[in-house]
Amino acid sequence: MDTTQRTDQQRSADRRRRELLEAADRVVLRDGPQASMNAIAAEAGITKPILYRHFGDKGGLYAALAKRHTDALLSSLRAALDAPAERRERVEATLDTYLAAIEALPQVYRFLMHPVDGGQTADQGSTPVTTLFRCFGGWARSWLRSSRSRWISGPTASSWLGCGGMGLSG
Repeated sequence: MDTTQRTDQQRSADRRRRELLEAADRVVLRDGPQASMNAIAAEAGITKPILYRHFGDKGGLYAALAKRHTDALLSSLRAALDAPAERRERVEATLDTYLAAIEALPQVYRFLMHPVDGGQTADQGSTPVTTLFRCFGGWARSWLRSSRSRWISGPTASSWLGCGGMGLSG
């Protein structure tokens, strides 16, 4: 098999994976954490074995969906945190961004935060969502420490802690 043929096959597989994730997104938007592999396969017009071939199991599909959604959320949160504004305004914008994402796609939030099978990844025992919070927490901590103005206190600090706690406690 030559390089061109392998590249074409890889592009085709990547396209098919995106199509399957889009079908999974539609089912998650409809069913939330109760989204089943049967429903996702039916939505995609395939059989479950084909879905398993692409993702391994429901945990693999969960991880792929979580990565898709958490990457987009992290990008939005980072943009809000890095915006050229006063610290308090950036913190408020970041919290607004997080809460707006939940409000816009509540079933996706429920699916990510309350996976029926636990959504654990075999290699680390943690979900992609906990990775999101660790990553964003690290960015926020670095941002707060590098800022020249005083530390955030009072209700705004409580909001930061509550934001992370909501996600991690489910």
